[in-house]
Amino acid sequence: MTRRIDCDVAIVGGGLVGSSAALALRAMGFSVTLLDKGFCGAQASGVNYGGVRRQGRPPEQLPLSQRAHAIWPQLKALIGIDGEFLRSGHLKLARNAEDMASLERYAAEVAPFGLALELIGHNRLRERFGIAGGVVGGSFCPGDGHANPRLVATAFAAAARRAGAEVLENTEVTGATRTFEGFVVEAGDVTIKTRTVINSAGAWADGLARAFDEPVPLERTYPSMIVTEPLDPFLGVNIGIEGGGIYARQVARGNVVVGGERAAPLSDPDYSRPRSDGVLAIMQRASELFGPLRHAQAIRFWSGTEATMPDRNPVIGPSATTPGLIHAFGFSGAGFQIAPGVGEVLAELVRDGETSTPIAAFAISRFSPASQPGDASQAAMTTGSKETSP
Repeated sequence: MTRRIDCDVAIVGGGLVGSSAALALRAMGFSVTLLDKGFCGAQASGVNYGGVRRQGRPPEQLPLSQRAHAIWPQLKALIGIDGEFLRSGHLKLARNAEDMASLERYAAEVAPFGLALELIGHNRLRERFGIAGGVVGGSFCPGDGHANPRLVATAFAAAARRAGAEVLENTEVTGATRTFEGFVVEAGDVTIKTRTVINSAGAWADGLARAFDEPVPLERTYPSMIVTEPLDPFLGVNIGIEGGGIYARQVARGNVVVGGERAAPLSDPDYSRPRSDGVLAIMQRASELFGPLRHAQAIRFWSGTEATMPDRNPVIGPSATTPGLIHAFGFSGAGFQIAPGVGEVLAELVRDGETSTPIAAFAISRFSPASQPGDASQAAMTTGSKETSP
């Protein structure tokens, strides 16, 4: 027997973006159905590195990032746990003079946003952070930090459920049709009538966008993570490298989380497996910077599936073809920090049709339209609904 649900908003994808939107919408009094093909927060939202950083983002993302920055210290009041959020600071290292010049240019460019970046030379890095070989300097953002994605991603979904959202896990969305009054969404044995659909399906979001004549050049990528055995405290900040290559943080219990390589997709591209050569490369690079890692035991490896856009900016905002459809996906491995702010923005778009945070740079219309568009009022989609914001 088919179950029928009437609601104001149906959200496809129960990762951190979709779950935070559901929570924000419930606070505004909207009825919400949150759907996920698997379990909420089980994809990239729950398996990412856990960096909570503003430093390094393009300037167009910083207003949204600053909005999210104000939410993170309030997690316990908002979702019932602090998610092991620690405002440790984020230190971005430069391996050569060219990279250091890049950090200096970035600091000047984003100065109006109030990140309070501090440029630090090689000697000071050694004295202050214990970092020696292979770097010439760095940029420190004291207000940034890190958190536990496994806790945070699921806690937002649980908080949305407690607030009254209908949360349907293991419920794959198989069809979405635009009607005169809104949408009909088909998901297993559930039919949902709704005024608004939010597409926060992460690496699977391009299917729903394409169904409504908005194809996007989304690429799936597979980050590779490592965690070590507990070690004595030696790393008090969240570390990144200008130009990429490694990121690392040490949690309160002593384990060090390290990333910087890609995993290999399996025959089913929903899944991937860390590469042994990639794991070795990450640990080698990390041990060159941090002596305590040279003999550390790596106890677990993992990966996930992320949605990456060619310009590294997400898609956030109303559909350009279909009234009532709102997109929020493609965070390119950097969605964890901004996701709570994105949730508030999506709720404002539903309620007001606009938001107080600038998002024009993230419009889906920046990508080329379909060469032969069909009828957007009767679109069918066959993709899943797992969200992968990291």
